[in-house]
Amino acid sequence: MIAPLAKFIDWYFLQAVWMLPSFRKCARGDSKLTEAIEFLNGPNFIPAESNPAELEFKSEIHFAFPSPRPGEFAENNVVHGRLYRRAKDWQEFPTLILLHGGGDYLNHRYRFPLTVPAIHRAGFNAATLVAPYHFQRSVHRVDAFDHLRVAEAFAQAVAEIRALTGWLLNQGCPSIALFGISLGGWLAGLAATRDSRLIAIVLAVPGVRRDYRATRGERVLWAPMRKALEKQKTAREALDKTPMNLTLSRPVISKENILLIQGRYDLLVGAERTEELWQKWKQPEIWRLPHGHVSWMFTPGLTRRVLCWLAARMEAGRKSNL
Repeated sequence: MIAPLAKFIDWYFLQAVWMLPSFRKCARGDSKLTEAIEFLNGPNFIPAESNPAELEFKSEIHFAFPSPRPGEFAENNVVHGRLYRRAKDWQEFPTLILLHGGGDYLNHRYRFPLTVPAIHRAGFNAATLVAPYHFQRSVHRVDAFDHLRVAEAFAQAVAEIRALTGWLLNQGCPSIALFGISLGGWLAGLAATRDSRLIAIVLAVPGVRRDYRATRGERVLWAPMRKALEKQKTAREALDKTPMNLTLSRPVISKENILLIQGRYDLLVGAERTEELWQKWKQPEIWRLPHGHVSWMFTPGLTRRVLCWLAARMEAGRKSNL
């Protein structure tokens, strides 16, 4: 895709995203920084132990389970997801967990289900999760997401990914991989820095850190949005010194089982952030696509390439568990 078109799509998406109530609440939330930093640097951010989830199926596909990290809002303490079984003996197959981006209704509701047939043909089950405060878990009475609430939401999301991983392994699935987009990639990366049970991760245009001042995206936002972010400059720099910053931790899975997908014209995350992560994580495989944060998804044949890349890793994990 030509650079101007990819950048225009990202520019338009940025303006739309920043008008969403949830993102405006994040921009207004500039308090409890000290508490957030203490929490992120403490042992409870991502504990060593993780108990399997207790899934209750509402239908053949849809499930729910209590969040292992419940908070103050009841509607956010129920985790929703979908499991697309490959066959009746689905427990004998690896499972790919798909993680949507922030406010990413289109991927979660439409694109993920559309990729399920290809995932099944590749030999995997597919599962999805709704991230904290998203979709069915939205909490409309929250005035602002302060720094502590954001940190706790990250911890909650990672705990839920790990809980679903435990449930799938207990069911007999031989290996589990994560495919996260944007925020989902950030969460998948955090999970991979703590959970060696994962066989592979794919991080597509992932979030990496809280400080976005060096990215091109902030510079193209409307003035009120830039001013709101500028007020949080010091706070975001402080948060970047905690384990929320992916570049400060190392994955506990093999470098050969990590794939980064970068959009070279990405205005939201910035290609420079993916490059930084690639260097800090000792240069795992990276695909540098001539696309932006949004348009990379329309690369011809990309889903097939990703599934082929995963197939070898999933099969290796399956054989090692026999």
